[in-house]
Amino acid sequence: MTSAWKLASSSLVLAFAITMAGCGEEKKEEQAADSSAAPAATAPAATTEAAPAADPMQALIDAAKAEGQLTTIALPHDWCGYGAVIEGFKAKYGLTVNELNPDAGSGDEIEAIKANKGNTGPQAPDVIDVGLSFGPSSKTEGLIQPYKVATWDTIPDSAKDAEGYWYGDYYGVLAFEVNSDVVKTLPQDWADLLKPEFTNAVALAGDPRASNQAIQGVYAAGLSAAGGDASKAADAGLKFFADLNKAGNFVPVIGKSASLAQGATPIIIRWDYNALADRDTLNGNPKVDVVVPKTGVVAGVYVQAISAYAPHPNAAKLWMEYLYSDEGQLGWLKGYCHPIRFNDLVKSGKVPQEMLDKLPPAASYEAAVFPTLDEQAAGKEAITKQWDSVVGANVQ
Repeated sequence: MTSAWKLASSSLVLAFAITMAGCGEEKKEEQAADSSAAPAATAPAATTEAAPAADPMQALIDAAKAEGQLTTIALPHDWCGYGAVIEGFKAKYGLTVNELNPDAGSGDEIEAIKANKGNTGPQAPDVIDVGLSFGPSSKTEGLIQPYKVATWDTIPDSAKDAEGYWYGDYYGVLAFEVNSDVVKTLPQDWADLLKPEFTNAVALAGDPRASNQAIQGVYAAGLSAAGGDASKAADAGLKFFADLNKAGNFVPVIGKSASLAQGATPIIIRWDYNALADRDTLNGNPKVDVVVPKTGVVAGVYVQAISAYAPHPNAAKLWMEYLYSDEGQLGWLKGYCHPIRFNDLVKSGKVPQEMLDKLPPAASYEAAVFPTLDEQAAGKEAITKQWDSVVGANVQ
């Protein structure tokens, strides 16, 4: 999926997390040992050794290896560290990964399932990684099947379908990407952007009349201004940007890494993983800081699901187990996308310090809000239609 496509879906994704929770896989019933069976008389208890516990994953691993292959779609190697994640899966389980159309978008993934319902060949995807809105709609259309991974309980309820048809995988939050060579005092929250020292400094990473990332930026500012009240976020966000524009702080151009480096837009409101990637690319020229605001921390999530028509259903389940294992989750984090189990991993001390050092403080993400699909739809409607009349800035 292209970064732009993914980005658009991502903010929809935000919405997702609150509306759905749960999952439902065909759970294997545990067979309790027959407690009434007496030990064999000839078996000397003193010398009997307990058999080693069977790996609960072994049956799935064996079934997946028998299938021999996993077919993915729309997973560019430079997106969220997917290249290394795919190689890690292959190395661990010895399966072939057939990668379809890495640059496809979420909509293309859904169409690929529909087009290959009766096809068990190499063009039929086993798994998808899509924007939030595609999870519920795919479930409704019967295109995906339920499955719960072993780490299911550590996935926030707000980020998974109650019946297990889809589950959040990673997310980003809207942050301030700052050219620290130009901006000497870093803004710490949305309200700081209104201060006089940020004259002609603040830009959005898109046109809020069309770009989902920009729309979510307006929404996030409003959520902060409205004290977290989602019902007032869109109107409050429009007012915030109207005030920002009147103060002369808003720059009506689409902020990019080039304009950031040139100092034309020294503060850009954008997804944190893109900002962090820019920081690495610019490599200190200029110095870039990425700040997650104290309030109005709006997150955008992607979701995983298994095709209802997956030719390799066991390989698909094993892939999900890998992605939601500590190893898989940390693989995404290396690509600056926050895995859905991030808070759990931090609390259990499983995130290497050198990895944390490359990110904004972990505590910054604890306040992340995942707007529902309804909240996002309402926000988009208000922001796109009222931007011109309320803010009056022609972003180009």
